[in-house]
This record gives sequence, structure tokens and C-alpha cells, in this order.
Amino acid sequence: METPGSQSSLHRANLERVVRAVRLAGSLTQAEIARTTGLSAATVSNIVRELKDAGTVEVTPTSAGGRRARSVSLSEDAGIVIGVDFGHTHLRVAVGNLAHQVLAEKSEPLDVDASATQGFDRAERLVNQLIDDTGVDPSKIAGIGLGVPGPIDVESGSLGSTSILPGWTGAKPAEEMRGRLGVPVQVDNDANLGALGEMVWGSGRGVRDLAYIKVASGVGAGLVISGQIYRGPGGTAGEIGHITLDESGPVCRCGNRGCLETFTAARYVLPLLQSSHGSDLTMAGVVRLARDGDPGCRRVIADVGRHIGSGVANLCNLLNPSRVVLGGDLAEAGELVLGPIRESVGRYAIPSAARQLTVLPGALGGRAEVLGALALALSEMGDSSLLDGTAAGRTPAFT
Repeated sequence: METPGSQSSLHRANLERVVRAVRLAGSLTQAEIARTTGLSAATVSNIVRELKDAGTVEVTPTSAGGRRARSVSLSEDAGIVIGVDFGHTHLRVAVGNLAHQVLAEKSEPLDVDASATQGFDRAERLVNQLIDDTGVDPSKIAGIGLGVPGPIDVESGSLGSTSILPGWTGAKPAEEMRGRLGVPVQVDNDANLGALGEMVWGSGRGVRDLAYIKVASGVGAGLVISGQIYRGPGGTAGEIGHITLDESGPVCRCGNRGCLETFTAARYVLPLLQSSHGSDLTMAGVVRLARDGDPGCRRVIADVGRHIGSGVANLCNLLNPSRVVLGGDLAEAGELVLGPIRESVGRYAIPSAARQLTVLPGALGGRAEVLGALALALSEMGDSSLLDGTAAGRTPAFT
């Protein structure tokens, strides 16, 4: 037994610090590990050598700042994580390893509003299918990240707003999927997962304070403060879609009038164009037509951008993020929407906050949330099991 404060317990703690730093980043040079953990270069070198000999990490030659360096990542067979993303119209599942490599990914149409049970059944089937397709060892599965398009109540683990997903009233997604699949499940809303995905793999890499704005059937923001997702005590932080823009505006599904969502979400925007462009128009179609020069679609996207910019300006004044990443179909409009967003930020935000802000489209497109689910599973798993030679220490109930 290790005695607290002993050399052996200190060594174990340093091993876990190095493994955690590499696990969260995907790969780091030894110099980056030293900066991240606060350990000396000599200590990091010795620990990396020990972990490499044990098969926990892999070391490959690289360069940093024009100098030769060694990149450290967890071994490809150290463990597996799974990401599940429930969108309003789709289900997407991905399988990845602890070296941040995506091994398989698949999506299929799904009306998530219809029934929670149907959604869980489809997710269980698709997860099992990808496990079979990739041939990974189920005992290597360390955890699952799960995303849903609505706020999660932190205390109960249930959906916090039945007005968003009426078919999921009382559902506890993490508990349900954990019972079906037999491994730890972490759950979060889609905007938070989009922020995680972009922070680890996309337009938010290297940034410690950012907001990910997702505009789809609703509008939400994933907030990253000092490198961590900020959820708030009740799990509802980031509901930017319910900032009031016009007290006399349209009635929102939340019961208030003139919320940002009523001026930007697809369910409110598409009817503006359906009389001239048909009832089967989608937001992706609006973006495509706008990029092809359609004047009506361009005007609508510009208006949406200005309204989003008003909400972003509020975020700038309150939180002063250094970067805002726009996700969802709307991001494909590029400068047609980003320009108006920046215009509103320049007009309504405190000048110092506006000058420090960069507004970018997401780099991951529709994959941001499922990759964020992988990142959530990676961030929440423990490191002791990796050092003990197993990914999860349990046999999952996959069939």
C-alpha cells in the first residue's frame, strides 16, 4: 500500500499527471508536457520512458519551432471511447481511441422529437454495429459521451426543458444508455459538445476562452472559460437563444417574446422564404442558394447574422471570450453571415472586448457534436486504469 506523501505515491501522482495531459490533448511534445504539468524536463523524460516501456504511450519524432522534438500520445490500443450525438433530425455515432483517432463513424436519419425509447433503441443498435464493424475489444471501452439537443439538469440527469424535446419528458439519457451498454456514460447538450469538439479538433484549438454558437432548430451556446466547459449550477448556461431582442416580438417556445431564437432559428426563418422558394426549403438549402447569389436568401442570412451578432455582443460584454465559433448549417454561409455578425459585435460590444474577439466558422461542420462527445468521454475517464493496464476495469454489456 502506498503511503500518502511517500516517494512511491508522489511518483504515481506524477505518472497520472502526465497521462492525463496527454489524454486530454491527444499528443504533446515532452516540452509541452512539462509546461502543462509543471514537472521538470528531466522528470517528464523519465516518466515518458517508463510509460513507453509499459506500452501506455507511443513516442514519435516530430519538430517544434524548427527543432527536433518527440511527440507523445497514448497507445492506439490503450482504450476506446464512443461518441453518440442525438440531433433533431439525425443520430450520429463515432468510435475513437485514446490517441484521438476516429476509427469509425456513421449517421442515420432520426426524428429525435418522436420518442426517447426509439432514440435509445437506435443508438444501442448503431453503437453495437460500429463495435462489430471495427472489431475492437469491448473490454477496452473506457466510456461513452452522449449529446442531446436540450439542457441537462445537473442534479437529476434528466432533460431540463420538456418544451424542447416533448417526447423525452422524464428521460435520463446517461442512466438509460449506461443500463443498456454497461459502461460509464457522460451526457451533455449539443452546444457544449460542439464547443468541446471544436476546442479539441477544430477552430477552437489552443484557445482557453471561447463560445461555440449553434443555430439549428434552436439556438444555443457552448461556453469555454479557462479551458473548461462552463455549465452553470443547474446545467443551463449558454442558452443564448433566449436573450430578449424585442419585447414586442414573436412569442418564443419558452413563453417570452422576441427571443434571439425567434429571429434566427430555422423554424422561424424558413417561413420567410417558403412562399417564394417552396415549403421543402431547409437551412442548408438557404445557405446554398445564398452562396449562388439568390438575393432573398442573402438578405435573410444577413439579417440572421446581425441578430446573432447582437447576442454575441452580450457575451463579449459579460464574458470577454477571445473567440466565437459558429456551428451548424449556417456556418457554411461564410462571410455572408460572419460579416454581419462582426458588424453587430462592433456596434454593440464594448470596444476593448470587440477588438480582442475573433469570429470564425466551425471547422468540423456536422461532426462537431459527435467529436465533442468523444472528447467528453476522454475528459471524464480516469487515468489509474490506464496505468494498471486496463481501459475500464469492467466487461461491458455489448451484444
